[in-house]
Amino acid sequence: MDRAARMKAALAQVAPGTALREGLERILRGRTGGLIVLGSDDVVESISGGGFKMDVEFTSTGLRELAKMDGAVILDRNATRIVRAAVQLMPDPAIPTQETGTRHRTAERASVQTGFPVISVSKSMHTIALYFEGQRKVLEDPTVILGKANQALATLERYRQRLDEVSGTLSALEVEDLVTVRDVLLVTQRLEMVRRMSAEIDEYVAELGIEGRLLELQLQEVVSGVWGDQVLLLQDYLPDPQDYERTIEALDASDDAALVDLPALAASMGMPGDADLDIPLSPRGYRLLGRVPRLPETVVERLIEHFGSLQKLLAASIDDLQSVEGVGEARARNVRDALSRLAESSILDRYQ
Repeated sequence: MDRAARMKAALAQVAPGTALREGLERILRGRTGGLIVLGSDDVVESISGGGFKMDVEFTSTGLRELAKMDGAVILDRNATRIVRAAVQLMPDPAIPTQETGTRHRTAERASVQTGFPVISVSKSMHTIALYFEGQRKVLEDPTVILGKANQALATLERYRQRLDEVSGTLSALEVEDLVTVRDVLLVTQRLEMVRRMSAEIDEYVAELGIEGRLLELQLQEVVSGVWGDQVLLLQDYLPDPQDYERTIEALDASDDAALVDLPALAASMGMPGDADLDIPLSPRGYRLLGRVPRLPETVVERLIEHFGSLQKLLAASIDDLQSVEGVGEARARNVRDALSRLAESSILDRYQ
């Protein structure tokens, strides 16, 4: 599980509708403040002093009552049991922190040292803050989150519309054998913009909990098919088609400035074009073959290995296609007809 997925899982634990969130809300309403560690192991024990062991089933009312006492409450990783209460946390003071309040400084340092999510409920600020993976996330009211999420969703829909436009243009250029590095980078850029915006909305979904189900359905509808398209695009144009996973990781690590700088984007992908974005490229055919119905991946690989480029695939006859292992007459005819329809529709869409 990567960092983003771990953060999403932690947010889901404190989302509206969960017993833990109800307990945190009770602490807020009671104006007592609190410090809660979501996990217990030897490291947590090493920075814990005082308090008493409990090992009882977690309840929101129990958390509220225990928070009235000084000290932290330690839960198990799944927040199903209360392990200890009234604990004095003593994390390493050398761990840097930007917080000023004692409770918040302790929460941030304890999270960094233990690797577990730590929640701080502020009595004076009337806020709930989650510390995890080096981040501080203030848990906002669901109506505020939903407003931000709807704005982000509207932006994502515009990004997806633009992505469909540049993808359609690329498909037509592939059929005409007129693709340049610039055309591929424009589609890659839009794909990554859609991915980043969808990741932001996905975090909102996790924060909303049971109230984010409709938003999640809308998100899935907008980004349907995008991730498969990204892989096929990279397999078509990377020097090594099997290097797409490393390239996706490089794109993830790039900042927004590198994403809008096409020469820098080309360099991060290991593609030519750092000096001339009009260098011609020839696709292998993964994108177009990926749109042929009921065509197994193994057959796609054999077709590409045999013909070597999309142009040769488009020019292949039914007999030529049948010479590939696993392609009988019916499948060859299906591939031939599908490629012809896709090529024709791509050209018509471009010049309409």
